Amino acid sequence: MARVRTGVRAVTAVLAAVLAASLAGCSSTGGKRAEEARAAQTAGGKAAVNTPRWTFAMVTHSGDGDTFWDIVQNGARQAADKDNIKFVYGHDKEAQRQSQLVQSYIDQKVDGLIVTLAKPDAMKDVVARAEKAGIPVITVNSGAEASKAYGALTHIGQDETVAGEAVGEELNERGRKKALCVLHEQGNVGHEQRCDGARKTFKGEMQKLYVEGTNMPDVQSTIEAKLQSDRGIDSVVTLGAPFAPTAVKAKEQAGSDAEIDTFDLNAKVADGLKDGSLGFAVDQQPYLQGYQAVDLLWLYKYNADVLGGGKPVFTGPQVITKKDAAALQEYTKRGTR
Repeated sequence: MARVRTGVRAVTAVLAAVLAASLAGCSSTGGKRAEEARAAQTAGGKAAVNTPRWTFAMVTHSGDGDTFWDIVQNGARQAADKDNIKFVYGHDKEAQRQSQLVQSYIDQKVDGLIVTLAKPDAMKDVVARAEKAGIPVITVNSGAEASKAYGALTHIGQDETVAGEAVGEELNERGRKKALCVLHEQGNVGHEQRCDGARKTFKGEMQKLYVEGTNMPDVQSTIEAKLQSDRGIDSVVTLGAPFAPTAVKAKEQAGSDAEIDTFDLNAKVADGLKDGSLGFAVDQQPYLQGYQAVDLLWLYKYNADVLGGGKPVFTGPQVITKKDAAALQEYTKRGTR
């Protein structure tokens, strides 16, 4: 358990160090002007480099209307503007159709691919075909364990098991005894790892509840029914930011006192943390996942660089609570956290 807490603190320390370094370089004159110059350089989609106009495609396992992936795309598009990249995006929650989308971009001879491996087995062959076609691949968000074996340059995201362990530790600190882990996409290996990681470190009892994530009324009614039937549940953990407000509604309708916590962050989650309707969130910084994926593909194409020697590049986890919410609201409302 100590290892998980150290990992979370280490991530926070690294983020703090980066922030401190950036502030140290921004005086009231030169630093500010340099920042303004950089902003002007990339404003309106103008590139900051003169490398060829490459095309990078991102294909994810997202369903429709998931704000998490909007944030990933915001990061990717801003990096693409800077790097003179044409960025295209496709998604499908069905693994086979996701694989077909990747194949369509291979057929179009894109210059780089960014893919998620939520259901790795369905993606293995198509990633191999991309590699055979000479198209570099970076995986993001899910599938870190399979990424290198499938031939990807690197993986960008969080270790889902470690993130889950951090949740279990946080629940312990809050004195929780019985938790419900709500999985909104069956077959997603990352979701299972989150719940299993939380169960590993949580001293209380943790149950899994599977819901149909594409049907929010069903999500609410299923959580509500569970809370009504088991009054001992004192914490509900959702695995995505869009599901947290729905869990809050389910709790209210059930007349439950359970705390609602969640993985991932968006504007509504930040508001919920601030007003106390949510207890904590685990942020994996999706903006960074999109931004770094494009940037690292550009670096590879331009200079054959592979950050970290091909080992996973971690963007989380970071536990966010009420005390952090106000400082993050500005960023969540503009779609970068």
